[in-house]
Amino acid sequence: MRRFTDRYGARPTHLIALLTCFAIAGYAASFLLGDPAMLRVLTWFVGAAVVHDLVLFPLYALADRVLGRLPRLRVPVVNHVRVPLLGAGLTFLVFLPGIVRQGEATHLAATGLDQQPYLGRWLGLVAAMAGLSALLYLVRLVRWRSRSRAAT
Repeated sequence: MRRFTDRYGARPTHLIALLTCFAIAGYAASFLLGDPAMLRVLTWFVGAAVVHDLVLFPLYALADRVLGRLPRLRVPVVNHVRVPLLGAGLTFLVFLPGIVRQGEATHLAATGLDQQPYLGRWLGLVAAMAGLSALLYLVRLVRWRSRSRAAT
């Protein structure tokens, strides 16, 4: 076991999980074989990877570095900013077609509903995540102050 970990760089469960992910991705990709939209899907996939690696990753790495250099507080604020922003970004990606009303006619024909509420609901979700994070930070700050007063 030790020899495997030294040579591979991680435990065998990591390799099993990685191979499982590749198998699932391959299975999902097999549905595109022979589909005329395959070139479009591949173009979007490669484009998303390039935009992420060359644009988005440097931006959020810089933002994270700026957050990390904020003055050290007794109750760190970094994760209370990081988590809602991550949630906002991920839900934006998931709901992007509805938010920008892409495929509105198809959506209306399939569901009988329009895409008008998507933007407002996404903004409400982001506001709720930010508010909950701020509330949790406030609770942590109050608990820290009450402990520090009790200690003195």
